[in-house]
Amino acid sequence: MATQTHIDNVRKVNLATFFCLYIAQFIPSTFISTAMQVSMRQANYGLATIGLLHLIHIPWILKFLWSPMVDRQCARLANYRRFILCMEAIYSISIISIGFFDISNDLYFILVLIFISMFASATQDIATDGLAVRAFGKGDHSAVNSMQSMGRYAGAFLGSGIFIIMLEEFGWKVVFPCLGILAMLMVLPLQVNKKIHIEERSPKQRAKIMDFIWFFSRKEIIPHVVFLLLYFMGIIGIIANVRPYMVDLGFNMKEIGVWFGMVGTATSFCMAWVGHVFIKRIGMYKARLIVAIMIVLAPLYFLVLTFITPSLPLLVGGLLLVKTCHAFASIVVYTTAMDCVREGREGTDFTIQVAVVHFSSTLISFISGGVGEWLDYRGLYFIELSIAIISLIYVINVFKPNRIIAKW
Repeated sequence: MATQTHIDNVRKVNLATFFCLYIAQFIPSTFISTAMQVSMRQANYGLATIGLLHLIHIPWILKFLWSPMVDRQCARLANYRRFILCMEAIYSISIISIGFFDISNDLYFILVLIFISMFASATQDIATDGLAVRAFGKGDHSAVNSMQSMGRYAGAFLGSGIFIIMLEEFGWKVVFPCLGILAMLMVLPLQVNKKIHIEERSPKQRAKIMDFIWFFSRKEIIPHVVFLLLYFMGIIGIIANVRPYMVDLGFNMKEIGVWFGMVGTATSFCMAWVGHVFIKRIGMYKARLIVAIMIVLAPLYFLVLTFITPSLPLLVGGLLLVKTCHAFASIVVYTTAMDCVREGREGTDFTIQVAVVHFSSTLISFISGGVGEWLDYRGLYFIELSIAIISLIYVINVFKPNRIIAKW
């Protein structure tokens, strides 16, 4: 009993360590996205122009290109610690530096610093994901992905909620240094945690520069890649445009920070852990199917809202629904992805799959702004509903009980 208790305590400490690492990645990025989106909409910029902001996430889409290099550098635990600390330092310094520039006069310098911070954060994420795969067995993959999602949502809660409210009170010159310092503090638990253990790799299993290409060379991987492309599409367009939608309904920045940034993200945070328990209880097949059905309901709900003048409770209900869908879908997608990585290519294989998801999400976010401006919100939600139905049909037909989609 004592031995099992010790194992459980070690597991909790390790999960908490990765929770902190994932928080560090998402606080500044969600703050930047929210603050700039809301400010531009209040200044009467079009949805298509606001959609261009999503291009700052390009490093997160292309990070698979340098992921084999990260896997080669991180053979041992000490390598992971040094690499993650170095990338976090670059990330934090870039964020802190933004506070010394004025957005009205130094916009290009700010964008360059944001891009550098995104590159460092994306590179750190490769190492963090690779370490997570090696530090936890398959039975704990849904748990560590729950920590990943909870860390992401905690970062979003702070970045798009608390810090947005602080922005109106203290301004950029105070908020950005606070963001950078907090992000740096979140990496310290990894440096002091002595309980993390990873198995030694076989010397033959080292990532090669072109491994991201060989990942797609197997025919049996294609159904899985299509799943990664489709699964989030039915809700991403809603999430990308819900803040401008709230502005158009008369909400100010502080109200959006409270309802979307704080209440909505707190819901996602809780639902990320519920999603882990959900998968453990009913299995991946049923969970994947049920979540696909939920994703159909989200755009349908928002489509109905366009035919009425939505009250605050109705709008908040829609926010909670779409946030819950995103949390559940994240656990399903990333647990599936983590289960199929190859030895020596843990960071590379997981990053490739995450990049597919980011590509799909960024593409939809980018296009949805133009679609919303062209067809209004009603047209956007109708298209999202159609995509969600296609995704559900795909899941029903391709992922069947006891059917092996790919031999990982």
